[in-house]
Amino acid sequence: MRDAGGVLKIDRAELSAFLRIRRERLRPEDLGLPANGRRRTAGLRREEVAMLAGMSVDYYTRLEQARGPQPSAQVLGALSRALRLTRDEHDHLFHLSGVMPEDERRAPTEHVRPGVLHLLDKLDDTPALVVSDRGDMLAWNAMQVALMGDPGRFPAEQRNIAWQHFCNPEAAERFLPEDLIRNGENTVADLRARLAAHPDDAGLRTLVEELRVRSQRFADLWERHDVRRRRMDHKTVLHPVVGRIDLDCEVMFSPEHDQRLIIHSARAGTPAAQALQLLRVIGTQSMAEANT
Repeated sequence: MRDAGGVLKIDRAELSAFLRIRRERLRPEDLGLPANGRRRTAGLRREEVAMLAGMSVDYYTRLEQARGPQPSAQVLGALSRALRLTRDEHDHLFHLSGVMPEDERRAPTEHVRPGVLHLLDKLDDTPALVVSDRGDMLAWNAMQVALMGDPGRFPAEQRNIAWQHFCNPEAAERFLPEDLIRNGENTVADLRARLAAHPDDAGLRTLVEELRVRSQRFADLWERHDVRRRRMDHKTVLHPVVGRIDLDCEVMFSPEHDQRLIIHSARAGTPAAQALQLLRVIGTQSMAEANT
């Protein structure tokens, strides 16, 4: 969150919720602390977090009650270690506190570089697309259209990975139930991390609020405060023509522009690789028919 002068500032409510949820998810025995004694709440006590982070109980309590001062980078680093945060959660903690991580200097844009567009064209046997920081689909190749349909048939505001997953009924028909659940969890965790990194992105906030209203599943997942950037995955697509396709999903980042190139591939010699070859033929035929 930024003030009128564009300076980052602390989001006390979100920081409070994040600290509490992460504290309650830790078990004392996982950190070498005695687990004896009756505990009124799950996870660690505030006193234990304060001890592990090397700060006073009063200071930590005020942070968790949304009434503390803006913590320094040193304090945040100590809290990150005490709460055993992942790298993505570590960055999220900094963002909520109004402190930019040292290794993060980004300039978001929706402009896709010509070199990236050229790469998309060269991947004529591999489904691939470029998405923005908030998950808006910016560019895609013919194989992506053959695999998942043409994003261009949707209005711009619906041309978004999270919107498609939670608001488009076709999504449930394209994935195995277990993949649909996992993809939903990962999508929400990624979206929350990005909102903390860019709290003044009006489009991103509008997207989150719309999804919370339109999808109860999204709303429930949002309240978990999970944060996790998507880097790689495995998914099974149920294609209406070629059937089941088991795919590896690789996410390549462009830190300078906050964009991601998502590539779907299949291991050589597998039925999935054969299905992609067939899909390539089908896609080529469809394009030829469209041009006649």
